[in-house]
Amino acid sequence: MYIPQLNQKSRLTLLLGLGLLLSNIIYSQTKTTSATPSQPKIVVGMMVDQMRWDYLYRFQNRYTEGGFKRLIREGFSCENTLIDYSPTITACGHTCVYTGSTPAIHGIVGNDWYDRKAGKDIGCVNDDATLTVGAEKPGRGQSPHNNLVTTVTDQLRIASNYQSKTVGIAIKDRAAILPGGHAATGAFWYNGDGNFITSTYYMKELPEWAKRFNEKKIVDTYYKNDWKTLYPIETYTLSTADDKDYEGTANGEKKPVFPKDLKQFIGKNYGAVRTTPYGNTLTFEFAKAAIEGYDLGGGKFTDFLAISFSSPDAIGHTYGPNSIEQEDDYLRLDKDLADFFNYLDKKFGKGNYLYFITADHGVSESPGYYLENKMPSGAISGDDFSGKLTETLKQKFGVEKPILAFTNYQLYMNWDELNQKNVDRKQLDAIVKSVLLKADGIANVLTNEELGTAAVPEPIKSMMIKGYNVKRSGDYTVVIQPTWKGGSIKGATHGTWYPYDAHIPLVWMGWKIKPGYTNRVTGMTDIAPTVAALLRIQMPSGSIGQPIQEVTGGR
Repeated sequence: MYIPQLNQKSRLTLLLGLGLLLSNIIYSQTKTTSATPSQPKIVVGMMVDQMRWDYLYRFQNRYTEGGFKRLIREGFSCENTLIDYSPTITACGHTCVYTGSTPAIHGIVGNDWYDRKAGKDIGCVNDDATLTVGAEKPGRGQSPHNNLVTTVTDQLRIASNYQSKTVGIAIKDRAAILPGGHAATGAFWYNGDGNFITSTYYMKELPEWAKRFNEKKIVDTYYKNDWKTLYPIETYTLSTADDKDYEGTANGEKKPVFPKDLKQFIGKNYGAVRTTPYGNTLTFEFAKAAIEGYDLGGGKFTDFLAISFSSPDAIGHTYGPNSIEQEDDYLRLDKDLADFFNYLDKKFGKGNYLYFITADHGVSESPGYYLENKMPSGAISGDDFSGKLTETLKQKFGVEKPILAFTNYQLYMNWDELNQKNVDRKQLDAIVKSVLLKADGIANVLTNEELGTAAVPEPIKSMMIKGYNVKRSGDYTVVIQPTWKGGSIKGATHGTWYPYDAHIPLVWMGWKIKPGYTNRVTGMTDIAPTVAALLRIQMPSGSIGQPIQEVTGGR
């Protein structure tokens, strides 16, 4: 092969050309790798209370391009995300998402439960050792002390030697406190006097930015507009008629119809905002104030904002998921979400924040709706649940108070009195089951000892085992029939293992997230370990979930 001899000038030209080519390659590689920062400035975890998975798509024809549609377009959706346990209740869900754990381990078995040691019902975040901060009338405070494990927000604080800031925000106290974790920089929830408050567990007084926010009383500006439908009411074709006899009412209204008079509450009833879409708007505004006030995302280490929206739950319980009220709520939430994304883009830059959205539980249709459309359903009265059983046990064994509590679909028995009467356990079990199973709408009754051995199909058995905590749960678990509801046929509720309660949205967007979706089954317990894997921090202490590899980029 002929190799030409180059003179000194030609050799210099060649070397310069090769050097330029090499520098361009290095520059392009550096530009590619530096496009994604090594850590996000902030993680924004968003939970919507009572958001079924199908709400991502049900009203999509009227969603804006910048809200839920943007999520689906730019994010990665885990389309088949299911809650791993039963009962599917608010406090359990908020704890599970941030711990990767279940009630059997983290101990939050419901919004409240019967505490045998205390001899009374206790709230999941009530803490007699603390006081409220920021309320007009100080009282008993709240804290995460009943959660027995760490959260992913705690783990972020540990990993940064407490230089990361973590904040929980919601209208409901439990929805702010439990996601924020034990080591939160702060947790804030909404009080009936119109203020976001906290407790002495976190701080002695509200930060100045929070005081300034409360002083504005922006809820009054929402009330001035009343609650009218966002679009002409006749265009809400995906909902039932405006006035159905199985809808409940809120805030003193005589009928569940539009428009809803909110002007009457200006300056006096700040709690009414909870059952309107303005509760979502209020929460978004306080979240922005917290980002600015704490300079979240402005430090050397990743910060975390855990924000939960409680109003969809209040609206859904009252009016039901097929109501115009709930459709309008989600159309307005979509617009608020688009505005929030624009805020995050301007504040941190696209690709510099990690965002995910999920829910604490779904919801069933109203029993009245099912019955109207010739589907099986009904309501189980409190008398069917425990009234008849109490009378039967009193007559049979001479026990004055055989049942201490019925909550979270579980019976707590009065063993002190039952044992004094030398009640035979097998005989007691037989009577409890016989009485309860005669009631329409009750599918099964299981003793706690039977949860692992009863002839119950999967996934029900595993979900009930994961939802049962030895120290805090009851003695009998009551399984209701699909589509049935405790109490009235009006409104709607949740709490069961059925898909309408357990199938939740989970969409990731932003830092290191590639658009796409999976229909593979993922669990609520997988969320916290996925965040931990993305941030390269230790997963929470009680986590039993697995990182979602389609999200983390693993193989």
